[in-house]
Amino acid sequence: MSETPVRLPDAGFLADPALARVLALLDRDGEEARVVGGAVRNALLGEPVTELDIATTALPDEVVRRAKAAGLAAIPTGIDHGTVTVVADGRPFEVTTLRRDVETFGRKAKVAFGRDWRADAERRDFTMNALSVGRDGVVHDPLGGFPDLIARKVRFIGAPARRIAEDFLRILRYFRFHASYGNGDFDRESLAACVAARETLRALSRERVRMELMKLLVAPGAAATATVMSDTGILHLVLGGVGLPQNLAAMARHEAVLGRKPDPVRRLAALAVLVEEDSDRLRERLRLFNGEHRRLALMAHHWREVSPAAGEAAARALLYRLGPDAYGDRVLLAWSRAGSCPRAAAALADLDVSGYADTSGGVTADAREAACQDMCEDAWRSLATLPDRWQAPAFPLKAAAFMARGIPAGPALGKVLRVAETAWIAEGFPLDTASLDRIVAQAAAETG
Repeated sequence: MSETPVRLPDAGFLADPALARVLALLDRDGEEARVVGGAVRNALLGEPVTELDIATTALPDEVVRRAKAAGLAAIPTGIDHGTVTVVADGRPFEVTTLRRDVETFGRKAKVAFGRDWRADAERRDFTMNALSVGRDGVVHDPLGGFPDLIARKVRFIGAPARRIAEDFLRILRYFRFHASYGNGDFDRESLAACVAARETLRALSRERVRMELMKLLVAPGAAATATVMSDTGILHLVLGGVGLPQNLAAMARHEAVLGRKPDPVRRLAALAVLVEEDSDRLRERLRLFNGEHRRLALMAHHWREVSPAAGEAAARALLYRLGPDAYGDRVLLAWSRAGSCPRAAAALADLDVSGYADTSGGVTADAREAACQDMCEDAWRSLATLPDRWQAPAFPLKAAAFMARGIPAGPALGKVLRVAETAWIAEGFPLDTASLDRIVAQAAAETG
């Protein structure tokens, strides 16, 4: 296959002084060096470049020798597989010698070093990841990755089943890359191979599965991809339970409406947490971090009770109890699960739907439903943005106020403080002296 005549956009990552320094010392005297993989892919798509990996014909010992001769640190981070980390201007660059697989088994492989750029590209996963670029800005495409990239088609290199057999994690990477870069239908051959090999997911470490899933969840096409994973039985294997892609889609929409960044833990809750026990299952299934598990459990706790129909007083009480972050999590989870809004549904007959009239001036049932839905969305948005409009005050009553009324230190004091705090919340967080004195007197009388 002839290589695609493409150049990297001007003023791209090749202008990076530290990168240029490393490339210059490796791309001379009979050796060649190029930037490979994700950096080239993202640069051509106009997306942020976060990692700069270098491939070279130079053997690892030669990479180390040249780096040290140039006054750069060289760390043999993966020397058996040809990888040396070269540090230039305080920044690390992974430099890997061209190689080919001699034997593969699961996530491990026995490799042999070489000088064949095509052979090195053929051992990668997807065609869009097999691109490389030299110092001159010319993109090398030995496997047809550029047309796939432009079409946003995620396709395995060579036989998909063989690529998966080399590394079972590539099943999840395939879905993650489709969610991140894909557009339109899945490549049929690639998808079929993933489905056929889905049981191999059981052999993967939970940490690896968690890493891929969390990246997938924040990708632009997460919900559509999760739907395909669910339909093919793959999502159930990953989660150890039923997934709800439609709720994930709703969560993504609401985050966008509110201007929130995609959050993988919040999206995982929408996808897979209905009750608190689900958070425990996911902790074990995915080996979640403690903080991630706590967030899921807190979101799952009584989320069904969160509704705009409960009114703002109830929302303020919840915000006071949870704090802004946990409040936002629980409201968004409830919103992602909401069907018709009770408040909007009850008011359907009384809605002003004049703005929904058609050209003849009539209002259809569909128009009334659209008006109801808009009212529902507005109500949930108001609930979700409460922390932007109102900051919960600190509970102003101290133990001394009750001890002055004869309440002794110990359990009785703790009880009266809890009673007083509940009354204070119920009255709308008053801060005036008269209201606080009344609350103290009532609480002391109830518990004395």
